[in-house]
Amino acid sequence: MGVILGRFRAFAVALVLLYPVVSAGAGERPCGSREPIASVFELGPVLYSCWKPPPGTENLEITLRFALRRDGSMIGNPRASYAKLGQDMPLKRAFVASVLEALYQNLPLPITDDFGGAIAGRPITLLFSTAAESTTADAAL
Repeated sequence: MGVILGRFRAFAVALVLLYPVVSAGAGERPCGSREPIASVFELGPVLYSCWKPPPGTENLEITLRFALRRDGSMIGNPRASYAKLGQDMPLKRAFVASVLEALYQNLPLPITDDFGGAIAGRPITLLFSTAAESTTADAAL
């Protein structure tokens, strides 16, 4: 019974963490903006503002998982927790490279002290998608 409750709790937490908080149109910041980030709702637009998917990568998706330090620098390397990349190896590489470039271009993120304390070491999940029905960069803690 304890195993079932543990799995249910993990599933419930995963649903909360994967709740989409940002859509493609929400990015109002220019790429490389150093304006302080004060909430999780601002993470996606900041990182998405620098993302330029290569031509021909329609309907590709990747979800990255990473953690930040209090100062906005990344802990370790991001990990792909989901990917829908198709069969074309050059397109896969170009798509993933564009996502990583958008991520690293903004690091360290200019986060406020309070927000930095709240997210330090916590996993952040970020979806990059060129799917026609969902061109988004969603972030969740």
